[in-house]
Amino acid sequence: MAECKDILLGLTSEDTSLIRDAAYEAGSSKCEAAVPKLAELLKSQHLGVQEAADQALRKIGGARVVRAMIPFLRSDNPPQRNLGMDILRAVGDQDLPSLVELIRDPDPDVRIFVTDILGSTDSVMSVKPLCDALLKDPEVNVRYQAAVSLGDLARPEAAKCLNKAMEDEEWVQYAVIEALSKIRHSSSVGALVKALDHTSDLVGSMIIDALGEMGNVQAVTMLLKRMDDAPTAMRNKIVKAIVNILGGKSLTLLSKHQRERFRDYLLVALDDEEQDIQDAAIRGLAFVGGEEASRKVLELAASIDSDHEPERLEQTIQTLAQIGLTKALEQGLHSDNQAMAQAAVNALGRIRNPAAAKALSDAFWEKDRDLQRTIVASLSAMAGEEAKGLFLDILERHDDGDVIKEALRFLGQKLKLQETAEQVFALLDHPYDDVKETALDACISIGGEELKEWFRALLNDDDPLKRLMSVYALGEMGGQEDLEMLRTALEDEIPDVRKVALEAVTNLCPDNERWLDIVRNRLHDESKEVRLTLAEALGKRFDENLIPYLVEALDDDDPWVTIRAVEALGDHQVRQAANRLVELLASPNKLIVLKAVKALGFIGGAAAFRSLLEASSSDDPELAQAAEEAITHIQNNEGETD
Repeated sequence: MAECKDILLGLTSEDTSLIRDAAYEAGSSKCEAAVPKLAELLKSQHLGVQEAADQALRKIGGARVVRAMIPFLRSDNPPQRNLGMDILRAVGDQDLPSLVELIRDPDPDVRIFVTDILGSTDSVMSVKPLCDALLKDPEVNVRYQAAVSLGDLARPEAAKCLNKAMEDEEWVQYAVIEALSKIRHSSSVGALVKALDHTSDLVGSMIIDALGEMGNVQAVTMLLKRMDDAPTAMRNKIVKAIVNILGGKSLTLLSKHQRERFRDYLLVALDDEEQDIQDAAIRGLAFVGGEEASRKVLELAASIDSDHEPERLEQTIQTLAQIGLTKALEQGLHSDNQAMAQAAVNALGRIRNPAAAKALSDAFWEKDRDLQRTIVASLSAMAGEEAKGLFLDILERHDDGDVIKEALRFLGQKLKLQETAEQVFALLDHPYDDVKETALDACISIGGEELKEWFRALLNDDDPLKRLMSVYALGEMGGQEDLEMLRTALEDEIPDVRKVALEAVTNLCPDNERWLDIVRNRLHDESKEVRLTLAEALGKRFDENLIPYLVEALDDDDPWVTIRAVEALGDHQVRQAANRLVELLASPNKLIVLKAVKALGFIGGAAAFRSLLEASSSDDPELAQAAEEAITHIQNNEGETD
């Protein structure tokens, strides 16, 4: 690091690159002797030199830099003055007395600049001089800036002088209100409310917004008392503030008279031009609602563009649901206005009430397909036995796949109604595959011997899809008595049927010996998907008797079958398979090689260690790294290997 004298010499050079380097060195070395020269360089026309001097002064800091920057506040050159102010904002707290002296400077511009800078010091010591400026300075712009800076400091010690400054002229009041909302001191609540008596409507509006942001419950009683006499626009602001302070739920704690009066004001606020006031009214009405509230919120919901304001629409729907079942909702449900009917359906679907479910059921057949889909989705989630009739009717009469699927989920998976078994089973012949799948899931949920017999009969059906569904269903519903029938399905001509049959047998058979007797031939199945399914099952059901079959799977033509076998042998640390895994290190398939390396690391032993040691010197960095990690694993678990 350069000596100060060398730095000073560099700062006087004619070469701008040397000056810039010297300035950076001055900052790094914290060379205070360079401060006067660096201050001069801030006036340079060369931006690189100017930037280097700026950074250096910030790094050096201290009283010397503060005093060197103060003259810049009097500069007639705005860019230079701004540079000096920026540096003072960064280091001014390191010599507050020098800045505070300027609070009484005869030049009002300097006083404005210094009150601005003091707001950046993050020091409680700046509060008193700023309060003095706020309450005593003859220049309104100085008082305004002092209030702004007190807000930036956000110190509770400033609350007292800010409260008093609410008596100042309107321009200052703006900044005072903003500052108080940042400080959030309880003593300011009364001062702000009191100021409502002598301020303009604009300032009064700002005060109410500030009280809402401050969130102090003390303000609620004072604001409630002012509501009756306030003009509509101001009262709507008060409504928003009270909702913001209390939150919706706490509104229920108001007295009955207060709740009823406040509900009326919320309804009026719902028509306000300002959206944030409307939104506050919506939130409040969710807890003190009623018939009229339900009607007006529903009308508002119908006017909201769901594509542009989805969150706002969601809030109205949630409010309607919280208010509960009303005549307004029922009427909206039958409205010709599609948006209103949609909102009513969405709200009723969230009301856990049999009457709400009945209202939706009664309206179902009069609605278009899109609304019918919404209704059945809602009913499927919220209704019980009371909606059974509608869903049975849907299975008989409807032709829309989405509607039918909801009926199947409700009757089969939710209610598990045995009486619907025949209707549900019949839908396995539906032309839509997704309906067939849902019907299959419903059948499995319903269960019972009758359905099992029907599925057993399908095992010999000419339609491969029906055989597939039969095998899947028996795998989920059946028992060991179905294993021999499923053994037959393992010989099916369709690979997918064999695969699902293999999964079914694996699911039903708890005994590995019997399971192996049934499935062993699938190790040589012509379908790689079937062989892969068996390899995965061998790993999951692992025991000593399955090792030869996993080792055999290492020779499979499909790399993924080999990989699953490698993973299983490694996970279960089958040491007798180590030599076969070492052979796989010569495989042309890189993924197989990497999996074998990892498995050898799990298995351990001298043979694995030696082969991994050789692999660690591979030219392939990925293979070398994998081998190193495997060696580390062996060493951590077995100690140093000979």
